[in-house]
Amino acid sequence: MTSRKLPLVARMMRASWRRMPVKRHDAGWEPGLVVPAADGSPLVTDHYFPRAEGDFPTLLVRSPYGRGLPWSPMYGVLFAEQGFHVVLQSCRGTGGSGGRFEPWRNEPADGRATVSWLREQPWFNGTLATIGPSYLGYAQWALALDPPPELKAMVIQVGLHDPHAFFHAGGVLHLENALASAAGMTYQSRGTASLVRAMLRLKRRLGEIAVAQPLRGSYVSAIGEEMAWLDDVLTCSDADDPYWHGIDLGEAADRLRVPTGLITGWHDALVDQTLQQYGRLRRAGCETALLVGPWTHTSAFQQGWPEVVAESLAWLRAHLCADPSGLRPTRARVHVGGENAWRDLDDWPLSPATTAWFPTSDGHLVPQPPTGSAPQSPTGSTPLASFRYDPADPTPSVGGPLLSHAAGPRDNSALEARNDVLTFTGPPLAEPLDVLGPVSARLILSTDTGYTDVVTRLCDVDPQGRSTNVCEGPARLRTTGIAGIAGITGVTGTTGIAGTTGQAPTELTVPMSSTAHRFRVGHRIRWQVSAGAHPRYARNPGTGESPLDATHFTPVRVTLHTDSALLLPSGGV
Repeated sequence: MTSRKLPLVARMMRASWRRMPVKRHDAGWEPGLVVPAADGSPLVTDHYFPRAEGDFPTLLVRSPYGRGLPWSPMYGVLFAEQGFHVVLQSCRGTGGSGGRFEPWRNEPADGRATVSWLREQPWFNGTLATIGPSYLGYAQWALALDPPPELKAMVIQVGLHDPHAFFHAGGVLHLENALASAAGMTYQSRGTASLVRAMLRLKRRLGEIAVAQPLRGSYVSAIGEEMAWLDDVLTCSDADDPYWHGIDLGEAADRLRVPTGLITGWHDALVDQTLQQYGRLRRAGCETALLVGPWTHTSAFQQGWPEVVAESLAWLRAHLCADPSGLRPTRARVHVGGENAWRDLDDWPLSPATTAWFPTSDGHLVPQPPTGSAPQSPTGSTPLASFRYDPADPTPSVGGPLLSHAAGPRDNSALEARNDVLTFTGPPLAEPLDVLGPVSARLILSTDTGYTDVVTRLCDVDPQGRSTNVCEGPARLRTTGIAGIAGITGVTGTTGIAGTTGQAPTELTVPMSSTAHRFRVGHRIRWQVSAGAHPRYARNPGTGESPLDATHFTPVRVTLHTDSALLLPSGGV
């Protein structure tokens, strides 16, 4: 193999990292190789390798974000130093590769075509793994639909399998993340400077884009060009829309036998998908392991990078090099917020048991004893508290699972001071309370228009009164015009409660993601209920119109009724 000197920027970034494993080999680099895609288009590919004699396993990394920073040092250089061939490839239509980039569509076929090319390389020893985050994780699931016999392991870091859920989970349009992902896919393959300029432009213009009337097409001023695929994903809100057919790759996990390591963060925009992947792999009997850190989508590769590298290397060496010495004895390791400590667990989640915390009319939150099943549906309901949501002054988003640097835990004090946010707060805790597992809310709601979104959030209030978000979830409510019947999008367990049309209380259970969090002595549990988080979610116009096309917006009165409850897992250890 002919080796060129490693890119200077890759060497500089690699040298800047701390707490990295000791280098085992010098790394070599063959840039600009051409691999035929399934349709014959040239896929530009860089090959990194250990500059040493011997057979080494191969890692395949397929990316729509280019092959430069940060991918070159993070995967190419670092893992070649550790004794792996690394094949870093630009997806079709990106980073100089030929053909047209159609997100999601071509990854299964092009992944298989790349493996066919690998079989012809003299340095390929027949042992293959995949690795990478985000869309690079999706490319791994695409190959796992029909895994080649050479595929011995996968390491999916903050990765997705269901694009529809990324854009529309809970039935609401995840506007800010959609625009950030579009900017990344468009500009990152053009170089770091182009990406930085694009993200700064999006940050400056996000406010005006998000309130445009209509919303459709407003992104062009920030992204810089029209994108047919972005128009499609924004428009096609229904998971059953033909656009999404064949794109959800979750079925791959249901029959997979390839050992798969999963890594995410509690504030990652894709944490729910990672936890779903883990559950499906466990039910399928596939060997898997889970690492969940205190990270966002991006900080996993900054503050969390040493832990991510260690976990990834241990998994790869165990399954490609017959060296299990770095594996931990338990399937799951999670970071516990509040305690700021790691816990090794036999599985995730630990227990299906829940404890219901009920709101009171004076703003308190009181628990009931834990049960092994969800609390019974109410037989009656009376108003408890209400607020007015005005789309002209939408409830702002604060922190949470975003793709941007604004993600993660934040002080919610200013948000909770607004008139359009309900809060219910428990008493100071006399002993620590651990919440480990999925969190949800059972809401009994009514509105005066019949149309609203709801965002419900769990917070930790310290003794000084600072309220910090832990986890959350959205849902969309739309009545059908029949008394006591409502259509709920993205939620489970909906039940109409008799009443008049447009005013009938409706029960819905809203998933609020999962967490591992310790509420310390003297801290209090707080439950937020609002009707939006803007611009993270597109505004609900209150009229039943699509948020993309609405030009008329109506304020909505939202009423929370008794028997609503915050449902916390009670199996923490």
